[in-house]
Amino acid sequence: MRGIKTLLVTAAAAFLLTPTLKADAQISFGVHIGGPAPVCPYGYFDYAPYNCSPYGYYGPQWFQGGVFLGAGPWFRGPRGFYAPINRDFDPRFGYRGRFPEHGRYRDPDDHFRGFRGNYERDGRGHERNYRHDNGRRHDNGRRHD
Repeated sequence: MRGIKTLLVTAAAAFLLTPTLKADAQISFGVHIGGPAPVCPYGYFDYAPYNCSPYGYYGPQWFQGGVFLGAGPWFRGPRGFYAPINRDFDPRFGYRGRFPEHGRYRDPDDHFRGFRGNYERDGRGHERNYRHDNGRRHDNGRRHD
């Protein structure tokens, strides 16, 4: 009996004196941004869940050699970049049409000749009014009093 008591006390002491291992808790939620960019024929929206955008949302400036410059966390455009988009194809502003399936870029039949931008975005979620006159006033700077 005395041997069992000694064994139990020794085991308890060993358990209490053994250093504990730290376990880091890991909690994750939301969109997996660390992964690869979505592969979409005409680009993807710059906001979660980064769905494929329909043809007509992005203008030709968003593509270089058939490669989308990216948007959101995968944007690879130059500093200061703003280019036209067409909000009419954004579901946040009422678009209820079809969306393309994921897949490689397809050059549109009209090569974007029919594109009509109405806002500009920078690829990181910032937007401004579209200056389709390249910064010039429509009246060539003349005042009409």
